[in-house]
Amino acid sequence: MRVSRFPAIFGLCLGLLASPGLAAPCGGSFSSFVDAMKSEAQAKGFSRAEADAFFRTARQDPNVLKADRSQGVFRKSFTEFSRALISQNRINNGAANSKKFNAVFDKAARDYGVSRGILLAFWAFETDFGAVQGNFNTLNALMTLGHDCRRPELFQPQIHAAMQLAKRGMFDPASTTGAWAGEIGMVQMLPEDILERGVDGDGDGRVTLKTSAPDAILSGARMLQELGWRKGEPWLQEVTVPADLDWSKTGLNTTLPAAQWAKMGVKPRWGSLNNNLPGSILLPEGRKGPAFIAYPNYSVLFEWNRSFVYVSTAAYFATRLEGAPVFDAGKPDPQLSDRDMKRLQEKLRDRGHDVGKIDGILGALTRAAVQKEQARLGLPADAWPTAALLGKL
Repeated sequence: MRVSRFPAIFGLCLGLLASPGLAAPCGGSFSSFVDAMKSEAQAKGFSRAEADAFFRTARQDPNVLKADRSQGVFRKSFTEFSRALISQNRINNGAANSKKFNAVFDKAARDYGVSRGILLAFWAFETDFGAVQGNFNTLNALMTLGHDCRRPELFQPQIHAAMQLAKRGMFDPASTTGAWAGEIGMVQMLPEDILERGVDGDGDGRVTLKTSAPDAILSGARMLQELGWRKGEPWLQEVTVPADLDWSKTGLNTTLPAAQWAKMGVKPRWGSLNNNLPGSILLPEGRKGPAFIAYPNYSVLFEWNRSFVYVSTAAYFATRLEGAPVFDAGKPDPQLSDRDMKRLQEKLRDRGHDVGKIDGILGALTRAAVQKEQARLGLPADAWPTAALLGKL
């Protein structure tokens, strides 16, 4: 559900997991790939004429691959990223849209259990409340990524889903536009998600996510519900943590009852801890930076976007839209440069840790590896890479 608005240009919505079988081999001749997709479409029940018509305008788009390979914005720290995305204008527009579509948000909470803050946050970040939905031809984006060998298993099924949408009059292969990664509409949903989770929120008999805010809001709510969102529960809450906290217990890999965190000295900065729920202590910039408790609903947001900094910022923004104060940024140790982050990842990899791609991005795998090495070296194991850690490695 997303990708092509502000950070939509940076992230990639997971949507439904693609089926394991590929419709066509990736790489090689693009024209051969188109022919293979046509054959697969016919095997799925489309006529030859329908397949020819749908793929008639299909082209590779080099700008799609460029966008896919250029997501350096995720190298920003949580504080930098959140300050870049959360503006007073977005807060004001969030309040205005909350009021304007109050009945729709009430319905989203009633029918799907999803809080308006979360829906407003993703609507803001994905498309600036519908203002910036992306101008990539959606079919070309999906075909380019389906042909590319990086994630064909995700994108090839979306092409046939788009054909189903076209058959229903909901997709025009020549003119439908959206994000570089193939998402469509105000909350940026992939074709498969629109087919299976789209909701007619305005009662006109159609699901039009590009022009209907009620359709987009309720479709987003339904998607989150089906991904595991738990009705009426919080997702993120800012906290203060004691200086003597066992830092090795922080991070998403450790979950304890909120009541147990409270006994360890964790206190809410606003509201009250939900002692009936489990939670993880989140330190986006280490023990000297901002601190949050992440409840079970927080993890559901990674089905929307895989980026830690994006999800954490959206989750925090959702709390701001529902009345939380500006977070305490603290005084974290300086972030490593891109060059040093890559050096760190290489050293972690050389020590047997799985950090994924050496890309300079502090993702979940790199954080976990950093925390293990900090503990091994006797450093505060808060998963925030520092010059001291790099020096010891």
